[in-house]
Amino acid sequence: MKNNNDPQHELAKSIGIALTHRGWKMALAESCTGGLVCATLTDLAGSSDWFERGYITYSNQAKTECLDVPTEILKSFGAVSEEVAKAMAQGAQQNAKVQVAISITGIAGPSGGSPEKPVGTVCFAWA
Repeated sequence: MKNNNDPQHELAKSIGIALTHRGWKMALAESCTGGLVCATLTDLAGSSDWFERGYITYSNQAKTECLDVPTEILKSFGAVSEEVAKAMAQGAQQNAKVQVAISITGIAGPSGGSPEKPVGTVCFAWA
């Protein structure tokens, strides 16, 4: 990161400090952000001490194959849902064998939204 005073850098640093303090590692499962959050976290010196891996699961097939998200959940709730975000985080945690996993799924736009799930809808989960 170029600007060490930027809020993203500060948040990433805080996450790294908290995980290091506990001796934990994390994994991250991203969809709509396409790896941007992984890049932000791994841009920090020493992130290999606490960042285990990232999954970029943009398609439903990737969510199922890489994170074991059940097809039934994807069909019932859609890829952008709290249920899928939860399953993504749980899959990342189990597959990476880490203490903490975060997931992000959403509709980044500029198209693809609906009245029920407009562009900008994002779901996060922790496991």
